[in-house]
Amino acid sequence: MQHPPFTLLRCASAGIEAVTADTALVFGRHTHDQYGVGLIERGAQRSASGRGVVEAGAGDIITVNPGEVHDGAPIGDGGRSWRMLYLDPALVAELGADVAGGWTASAIEFSRPTVSDGRIAGRFRRLFHAVTAGEPAARDGCSTDQALLLLLGDLLQARRAEGRAVPAGIARARARIDDDPGAAPTLADLAHEAGLGRHQFLRAFARATGLTPHAYLVQRRIHHARRLIARGLPLADAAADAGFADQSHMTRLFVRSFGMSPGAYARATA
Repeated sequence: MQHPPFTLLRCASAGIEAVTADTALVFGRHTHDQYGVGLIERGAQRSASGRGVVEAGAGDIITVNPGEVHDGAPIGDGGRSWRMLYLDPALVAELGADVAGGWTASAIEFSRPTVSDGRIAGRFRRLFHAVTAGEPAARDGCSTDQALLLLLGDLLQARRAEGRAVPAGIARARARIDDDPGAAPTLADLAHEAGLGRHQFLRAFARATGLTPHAYLVQRRIHHARRLIARGLPLADAAADAGFADQSHMTRLFVRSFGMSPGAYARATA
C-alpha cells in the first residue's frame, strides 16, 4: 500500500503537531504560525529562509521560526523525506522561560536553520517517537516535557536585535491584515494605514516581512482556514470565512504551503 507523501500523525501532546513527509515537491515561499523543528531522513534539500540560503542532508536538523518566510526544493532527482514537529508559540514560551529564565516567545528563535549534530538528532528522534507513540521519550523514562526542554535548550537563542524592529506604520498595516484576514483591503487602504504612498509602502512592507502585502494576506488566510478546519468547520465554510474565492482556491494554496489537502488535514485532526 502506497503511503501519502505527507501525513499528519496523531499526537499525544497538546500544542504539538507531528508530520512525516516523503516527496519531491517544491515549496514556494510561505510561512508557519508555529516553531518547526525536524530531521531530514533521506535525500537533501535546499531552502531560502530569513536566515539565508541553506542546504540540509540526511541526519541534519532543520528549523523554522513563526512567520519566517521560507521555501524548499529537493537536491537531486530522488526527493527527500523528513519528520517535523510544529510547536505552538505559547508552548515554546512556557518552556523557554525554563530554558533561559524568563524568555518570551517574542524574544527567542531558532537561530540556526540547519544543525549537523548526531546528539541533537538523537534527542529529536526520541521526542518524535514519544509524542506520536505515547511511549517514554528516552530509555531512562524521562517525560516528553523533559525531552522537549533538552531539545529546545540545544536550539533556542535570544532573537537577533536587527530582526525585532518593524516600522510603526508597517506594523499597523500588518495588524489590520492579521486582525481580519478574510477582509480584502486595497493597497491604497493599507498604504494609508501606514501613512505612506503606495509604492513606498509596497517596498517597505516587503522589506519588513519578506512578502508583498498580497502574498502576506494570502498566508494569513491559509493559516486562518487551517485553524477553522482544525475546529471542525466544513471546508466550504472555512474557505468563505478566510476570504477565498471558493473551496478549490483554498485547496490549491493550502497544498502549496502544507503539502496536504484541506480534506486530508480535516480527517487527520478530526
